[in-house]
Amino acid sequence: MLTVALPKGELLKNSIFLLKSVGLDFSAFLDSGTRQLQIPDATGKAKGLLVRAQDVPVYVEYGQAQLGIVGYDVLREKKPQVAHLVDLQFGHCRMSVAVKQSSHYRHALELPPHSRVASKYVNCAREFFHSLDLPVEIVPLYGSVELGPITGMSEAIVDLVSTGRTLRENGLVEIETLYESTARAIAHPLSYRLNTGDLHTLVEQLRKE
Repeated sequence: MLTVALPKGELLKNSIFLLKSVGLDFSAFLDSGTRQLQIPDATGKAKGLLVRAQDVPVYVEYGQAQLGIVGYDVLREKKPQVAHLVDLQFGHCRMSVAVKQSSHYRHALELPPHSRVASKYVNCAREFFHSLDLPVEIVPLYGSVELGPITGMSEAIVDLVSTGRTLRENGLVEIETLYESTARAIAHPLSYRLNTGDLHTLVEQLRKE
């Protein structure tokens, strides 16, 4: 039986609608009364796992799920050993550098050497500033990253931005975009090669949607 890892949060509803359009129905995960983390789809062809977005590629990489849906930001940060199959064209957002609106920095290169940059995307932030040849101290934060500049703990943040409303309401402004992110379909490489659960047909259907 095919197992699909689905991400909790922003991407869940669109992921379920998309899969339903290709014959896999995991709508039960949208029931606010359910606490189930594993359910069979309505057709009995597959089962779904509801996991944190950051854990989707882990379940796929280790073979507990043959297919998964996750944001490119997670793939870029974790670099899992999975097959990247389809850009699903929803969940649009961007990874950005932001600073206090009151600061005079308007480009990442204007930040002083050895500035502190707060981020939950530690690897992406480190790679970006390394590419600029600008030494900075990356401060790992996993809650409200916006508090870094507000409290003075960091000069900047690197974080995922969708509408930018959270930044604006906290007096921050974007000064650089690292990359754009959308939802992606990924697969366990061996399962994909072996066409487990008729994965090839399912992926072709996803590409047409």
